[in-house]
Amino acid sequence: MNALVTTLVALCIGLPASAQVVIVSTKNPISKLTKEQAAQIFLGQSRSFITGGQAEALDLAEDAPLRKAFYLAIANKAPAQMKAHWSKLEFSGAAHAPKALPTTAEVVKLVAENPKFIGYVDASAVTPSVKVVLTL
Repeated sequence: MNALVTTLVALCIGLPASAQVVIVSTKNPISKLTKEQAAQIFLGQSRSFITGGQAEALDLAEDAPLRKAFYLAIANKAPAQMKAHWSKLEFSGAAHAPKALPTTAEVVKLVAENPKFIGYVDASAVTPSVKVVLTL
C-alpha cells in the first residue's frame, strides 16, 4: 500500500516514481561512475571505462519515455538534439549510436551477460546480476 501511495504522490506532484540508474555487470570492476564519465560513454566520447576495460553503451528505443528522461538528466539534451548528435558522429565516422533495445529487461539481460556493456534502467528493474554505478 505504501508503494502505491508513494507512486500516486510522485505522479501528482510531477516527480518520477523511481530513480533512473546506470548499470554494469557484476563482473565489471567499476563500482561508481560520475555523471560526466557516464555521459562521455553514452555520447560516444569515450569507449572505455575508467578501469581501462572496453565500454559499449546500450540504449532504449527512441520512443521510450525513460530514454528522453535519461538524456535530459545525463547530458541536458532533448531527443531531437540526441538524434542530431548521433547523425553528426555517424556521418563523420567518429562513433556509432548505442544499440537500442525495446525493453529495460533486455538491457538488464545483456548488461548482466557482458562486462563491456553499460545501460540505464528504472531502479525498479535492477536485478542481482547487475550493479548500479550511478543514480540520476
